[in-house]
Amino acid sequence: MPPKRKAGGAAADAGGAATATPRARQSKLGKEHNITAQEEAEIKEAFGLFSEPMDGEKEGVIPTSDVRRAMIALGIPPTSPAELAEFVGILDPDDEGFATYPSFVAICALKLHARDHTSDAHLREVDEAFALFTGGDDDGNNNNKITLAHLRRVAATLKEDVPEELLRDMILEANGGAGVGQGVEREEFESVMRRAGVWR
Repeated sequence: MPPKRKAGGAAADAGGAATATPRARQSKLGKEHNITAQEEAEIKEAFGLFSEPMDGEKEGVIPTSDVRRAMIALGIPPTSPAELAEFVGILDPDDEGFATYPSFVAICALKLHARDHTSDAHLREVDEAFALFTGGDDDGNNNNKITLAHLRRVAATLKEDVPEELLRDMILEANGGAGVGQGVEREEFESVMRRAGVWR
């Protein structure tokens, strides 16, 4: 007889959350809420920071008092006490003091989708910040990417002695390892800034 449990197999699909290989493919829960496997893996990680075991809940539960901190860890904090109260009301309608993983995923998916549909003001802010690195139109064909030369110039302007290797690593981190010569595109720049908590 085959073993009852197999890491990353049917148990993961039945539970709706990928366990052993969260980045490999989108789970049923991820598809339901239109989030990527990577986004779900990040949500699961944030949930896991505060989760407590509970019978009948594969991923455990999270105390409602920790919902805000878990969302901050994800870079999608509630924008106001009223929004937090609304989320907690949805997550814990019976006022039991905890939220389950599937309901937490649903709330986080809503926030992620709202974040992705940014306003014109936000887009202008990103463009202005990006232009600070690229020097606006001064760099001719390169103004659509942040290059190693741009980072050197910014470091010099700030009178910071930053090692060349660190500057190279910054580009590789931002562009997912595509290569130093590839530079950093605007979308990659925005993604890094979001992860750093500069923009929500």
